[in-house]
Amino acid sequence: MHSLFHSRDNDAVQPVEPVPTVFPPIQGADIAALFVGKRIAGDFYDSIRVSPERVLIGLLDMAGRREDNRKLLTTAQSTFRTVGTQLFSGQDINEADAMTELCLHLNRGLIEGAEKVLSCPALIACYHEKFGTLCYANAGHTPALLRDDSGIAELGSTGLPLGLFSHATAEARIVGLERGALLLLVSKGVVACEGRYNRSLEEFGLDRVKGLLEKAQPAGATDLCDSVLRGVADFSEGAPACDDRTALALIRTA
Repeated sequence: MHSLFHSRDNDAVQPVEPVPTVFPPIQGADIAALFVGKRIAGDFYDSIRVSPERVLIGLLDMAGRREDNRKLLTTAQSTFRTVGTQLFSGQDINEADAMTELCLHLNRGLIEGAEKVLSCPALIACYHEKFGTLCYANAGHTPALLRDDSGIAELGSTGLPLGLFSHATAEARIVGLERGALLLLVSKGVVACEGRYNRSLEEFGLDRVKGLLEKAQPAGATDLCDSVLRGVADFSEGAPACDDRTALALIRTA
């Protein structure tokens, strides 16, 4: 993957954006992601099919401005896709070991590319269609939320953010998604969004995200993402986003 291209405008060299994500069809599940407005920070999501029964999902929240980090984002995407496919393509693999190894590759790639300390919270997951299981590692990211008949559970941090220490690892865990379960990931820009006027010092927070998820009766994954981002917009009363706001959802339908 080429990391740079030449623009005809003033002969400037501009970094390429990551390849747009086209979510793969998943048997017995629906997946989608939405973001608000023009991306200004380091939110980045991706998903690819890595085997006949596995789909890899990632949501990264790289510190800094997007204009400064585009090259690192393309590097992270290339690693996510190439190394992810290599590690998860086999039929009989240890998914937890593969997930830990993938996070290690992503971590070292970001450190080498940035040539400095860079905080990049990330949640990487692999969904298994046949078993309905999710193997994930949460490297200092906002907890993912899993809603099923037992309530809402947090898939919290299992390690430090990527980009800080070359030998840091993120523990991998596996959870099962029952039929009808909803998995929701949101970026820091969602939970840290501040209200206006009488709520000017108050953040939206993870509890409000849980409240939206608890009440949600979505028609699909896109509908769930849309309802969450609309809830944040209502809370901020239309104030311009000062950080990226991204929501990613996976719903097991069968």
